[in-house]
Amino acid sequence: MGKIKLPRKFLSKYPHKFSKGKQRFLCGRRILPRPITGKESVEDLIDHAFLAYNGARLQEACRLFVEKILKRNVTVGMSLAGALTPAGVGSAALIPLIKAGFVDWIVSTGANLYHDMHHAMNLPLYKGSPFVSDPELRRVGVVRIYDVLLDYNDVLMRTDDILRKVIAQPEFQKEMGTAELHYLLGKYCAEFEKQTGLKDASVLAAAYRAGVPCFCPSPGDSTIGMNVAGLELAGNRLRVNASIDVNQSTAIVLDAQMAGRKTAAVLLGGGSPKNFMLQTEPQIQEVLRIQEFGHEYFLQITDARPDTGGLSGATPYEAVSWGKVDPAQLPDAIVCYLDTTVALPLLCHYALARRKPRKPKRLYSKLPRLTRRLTEEYLKRN
Repeated sequence: MGKIKLPRKFLSKYPHKFSKGKQRFLCGRRILPRPITGKESVEDLIDHAFLAYNGARLQEACRLFVEKILKRNVTVGMSLAGALTPAGVGSAALIPLIKAGFVDWIVSTGANLYHDMHHAMNLPLYKGSPFVSDPELRRVGVVRIYDVLLDYNDVLMRTDDILRKVIAQPEFQKEMGTAELHYLLGKYCAEFEKQTGLKDASVLAAAYRAGVPCFCPSPGDSTIGMNVAGLELAGNRLRVNASIDVNQSTAIVLDAQMAGRKTAAVLLGGGSPKNFMLQTEPQIQEVLRIQEFGHEYFLQITDARPDTGGLSGATPYEAVSWGKVDPAQLPDAIVCYLDTTVALPLLCHYALARRKPRKPKRLYSKLPRLTRRLTEEYLKRN
């Protein structure tokens, strides 16, 4: 083996000349992580080994969440898309975040809230395989959500039967928004947890206890909405008014902004929940005609591409053009291209390890007052 000594200085013979200014780019953290030993905590592993690509985006997301979004003067909205509660993400991560005061309001697909009710009723979902025969599953009465399996009769039909009994109760016989609908359902889910001896199984129950409003922008696009529609045929008087949701969600954001606080959009997946959460800012600016600049913080976990034109993959930079995100805050806008079932448990652990719980804002009980203020501001300008 020959002896080669590393030079102290290097004189390049590269034929092209570069201009000055490279240190503006070569000033970040050096990528040379220490070897993993197996003794690291999860948060230390994220800080020291997640240094590039979507590992780095996840580290940046964790730090943004803990260091800025979870400050006391920030109102945190979280959107849920994709089959998260069937995968156990609700009890594993969403409920701990709600209990810690790290989520102030939620926008979710109806499916996530419907499947959440299985857990409240102690109806089991099982880890399975995505490669089983679906015709065989149909023949024996088993439903598949990729690799999650559940009984058609003993879980789906049983949940529907109990749900119909719930929404037939007197307190449901009126017009309401989905925040009130889910608050009332959450009250029953909390009671079901008590009956079954479970603790921290249902997101709806946790949100009810913490006063976290849960909106659903497409209430008819889920089994909850399907059962509401079915009972309407039999004379049930429950009517879901989407305008109530638009006004109440906008009122939450407007109140925070007019009080000099900040708002954050934490987006798990995309779809309708993402847009509904972000449209609060165009609603303030276009419809109420109030000068505003957009959410201060944007954190999205998604597997959707931006180049197909869909909202799910739309970047915060595109959202700036709609007034949804404050252009001055783009350094605090992070997109992490990962499956939520991978990223959210890590984000949750990081936040709980690095941040003390916040006092819950209990926004549900404040919605009437916030909506009155929204109305006053609208009438001043229109």
